[in-house]
Amino acid sequence: MKPNCDGRGRRKMKLASGIVGITLALASLGSGAWAQTATPEAKPGPLSVQTFYLTNVSQQSDANELTTALRNLLDPHDKIYLVLSQNAIIVQGAPDQLLLAQKLLNDLDRPRKTYRLTYTITEMDGGKRVGTQHFAMIVVTGQRTVLKQGSKVPVVTGSYNPGSSSAQTQMTYIDVGMNFDATLDEFANGVRLRSKVEQSSIAEEKSGMGAQDPIVRQTVMESTSFLTQGKPLMLGSVDMPGSTRHLDVEVVMELVK
Repeated sequence: MKPNCDGRGRRKMKLASGIVGITLALASLGSGAWAQTATPEAKPGPLSVQTFYLTNVSQQSDANELTTALRNLLDPHDKIYLVLSQNAIIVQGAPDQLLLAQKLLNDLDRPRKTYRLTYTITEMDGGKRVGTQHFAMIVVTGQRTVLKQGSKVPVVTGSYNPGSSSAQTQMTYIDVGMNFDATLDEFANGVRLRSKVEQSSIAEEKSGMGAQDPIVRQTVMESTSFLTQGKPLMLGSVDMPGSTRHLDVEVVMELVK
């Protein structure tokens, strides 16, 4: 006698059809979600090339900074080239990116201000003024300016074939006098001056190394300070060894343009 399997068979068929239905439903949902997230890559719009000429840049470091700023702020797909010989930057990109590049350069490529720095060196003996010297220099913000006043003193550094008819003496020259090294930078709270003032002179005594080797006395004052236009600032005071004298160093800044 055959067992009755009709009820069990029907239950197995229903279970199998249910599993198939759930599998098809999940597959359809997955394909729909993938279809929503996997959008086709946007095609780039028309590209243009424009050349921007820098009107207020005079140093390569400034041009490099502007080029770096454009590369960091514009679209990474844009091409940016610095043509140093023409003082220009070439940009290839979409029209909106070229407009952004123009705005950035208008904000960054600005004319630099020019100032006149006047250093006053006053020699004092006790409370009495012995002598005063003024040194003036024109300084453009962001650029280093050097002023030297004095003499070049020869110093023997070596010789070739001494004692023969072809003997030669090798010489070098050192600067003796006043040297000024100044850099101005504009900030929101004023103008910063990085300054180095150096005074040197030949001493009366001779070096023990040789009769031709001089002793150079040197005083160096290096400082960073903030200046106010038209207001003198005392950078420092230096005592002169072996005497009651001292030097006062003062600077004043005036706007030229």
